[in-house]
Amino acid sequence: MTSASHRSQGTMPRLRSWRDRARQVLLFELGGLVLISPAFARVTATPLGKSVWLMALMALIAACWNALYNTCFDWVEGRLTGRTADRRPVLLRALHACGFEFGLLLMTLPLLVYFTGMGWWMALAADVGLSIAYVVYAFFFNLGYDRVFPIAPQEGN
Repeated sequence: MTSASHRSQGTMPRLRSWRDRARQVLLFELGGLVLISPAFARVTATPLGKSVWLMALMALIAACWNALYNTCFDWVEGRLTGRTADRRPVLLRALHACGFEFGLLLMTLPLLVYFTGMGWWMALAADVGLSIAYVVYAFFFNLGYDRVFPIAPQEGN
């Protein structure tokens, strides 16, 4: 069934299950902690232990935001295009990653100021740096995740 016929028949393409979404979020956040925390500690001169703790707190916030944002984005995309998330085109993947990071930036900037003692502008620069790193990471992680764990087609298609 094509995207157009999904829309004309009013059916939704299949979304990821809650279990699959939880696995996606957990793997994403663990990978991000391992890759990003040491670099953050080095660049900001924050002790590694404090950096890992802060990144873990931010990862918890990001995990909740990730589940909400991805589910809503997938639902809207499915309603508008009839397409499943694993068939998302590259340009929309980039827009998706940037939108996620912008929303997360709004939630995490106050934490960076509080826990690192940086001023708002320095914390903003650090948060933007983290966002850029995570946008690149999110793009490749989600592309790989969709290839390793594709969404099974609906029965009857």
